[in-house]
Amino acid sequence: MTGQLEDLTMLPATELARLVRERTVSPVEVVEAALARVAELDGTLHAFCEQTADSARAQAQEQSDAIVRGEKLGPLTGVPIAIKDLIATAGVPTRCGAPAYRDFVPDEDDIVVERVRGAGAISLGKTTVPEFGYSGVGHNPIGPTARNPWNPDLTPGGSSAGSGVAVATGMAPLALGSDGGGSVRIPAAHCGIYGFKASMGRVPAYPGCRDERYPGVSSWESLEHIGPMTRTVDDAALLMSVLAGPDPRDRHSIPAGDVDWLNATHGGVDGLRVAFSSDFGYLAVDPEVREIAHRAAEVFADLGAVVEHVDVGWDDPFDAFWGLVVGDTDLTGMRAMVAEHGTEMSPHLVAMLEQPWTAEQLTDAKIARQKLANRMWRLMASYDLLLSPTLTVPPFPTGIQGPTEVDGRTVPDTAWLGFTSPINMTGQPAASLPAGFTAAGLPVGVQLVGRHLADATVLRASAAFETAAPWAHAWPSEPKSAVTA
Repeated sequence: MTGQLEDLTMLPATELARLVRERTVSPVEVVEAALARVAELDGTLHAFCEQTADSARAQAQEQSDAIVRGEKLGPLTGVPIAIKDLIATAGVPTRCGAPAYRDFVPDEDDIVVERVRGAGAISLGKTTVPEFGYSGVGHNPIGPTARNPWNPDLTPGGSSAGSGVAVATGMAPLALGSDGGGSVRIPAAHCGIYGFKASMGRVPAYPGCRDERYPGVSSWESLEHIGPMTRTVDDAALLMSVLAGPDPRDRHSIPAGDVDWLNATHGGVDGLRVAFSSDFGYLAVDPEVREIAHRAAEVFADLGAVVEHVDVGWDDPFDAFWGLVVGDTDLTGMRAMVAEHGTEMSPHLVAMLEQPWTAEQLTDAKIARQKLANRMWRLMASYDLLLSPTLTVPPFPTGIQGPTEVDGRTVPDTAWLGFTSPINMTGQPAASLPAGFTAAGLPVGVQLVGRHLADATVLRASAAFETAAPWAHAWPSEPKSAVTA
């Protein structure tokens, strides 16, 4: 692509929204540029599992006509958005990467979809996920595998896999992801974009167990967060200004009036105390990832933060994390699903569902969460932020759940997720920031965690880092040839 259309796909959402408000460009022009970008790249990268080009064009035309009539605009009018396929969309398939949901079309939107539509965002479609999101990668049993835009032979991370790919390539400036164990931050790190998980309850979610039709869909009620995936911190703050706030359909949702989202990125980090750990004391970490994380710590120190290396003070809680997942899972509904569709389903998911979980395992997981939250509180009483790598490894080949050897150590194929899942257990705000590239040109992210409810501090520190070590100018090269799923 050349000319204005290409330029529009490279602009942040804040800029696109401003240009639409000023009538410099129309929603029709913005959407056509985005759809052209999708047509150009998605045959290779498979960010989208369902495209909604016709409805996007119709909505863009309606908005363009409304602008001519002088009608009031929403904060996201004319801005394209991609929606993760675990988030319900009325009238649009929500397949969740699952054989059981091949033909499922919800009759109602999730709360966050209602909110972005009400703010004027234009959906381009649903983005690829692993089956029900029970994985940190981008393949599922019913559709093409999402591919990393920096190297299509590698995973983009998951479970918000396609959302990460869409934003990283300019297919959409905004995307909705969900994060039950890192699923916003994981693909953000692997795709080289910004991903923000607000404090538990800031962004309401309509629980998947709304009735018996939804076993498996958005079911991790005590762990799940929905959040923005963007190229810039300001874009994430803009989207949070639309998403945040309570809703009676989510009993965990909390008021958001203590955060001025649109101004939360201002202020810098001078004087903030930052705890830094490159391995949490127990994780095997790729040497390049470790080095990039150390350089990020130096950036914060150069910006005036007081950075100290710490022992985080807890043991690896990953087994407890999976106990919490199972405790949130509709075992009755999903085991019935296995009985009908098990031969088609993801083997790791079937194995988890068929395991004979005991009451003690599930209650031990709850106790472990309480202990972790207590130890995290004690750590954060002395620090404003906790800094770590987002993941233990750079992107790895598609088709596997994760590497089984890291830095010479044999590890479970889920160990690479060890930095992100504890923060879902505690519910704290956290972000993944692009922090550099490996020698092979693969993106690496660092995770920034705030105190309980200190969302504004995470955004402010993220913006300061972005100014000092900018990343939005870095774009992956366009893939040279298609890779089969």
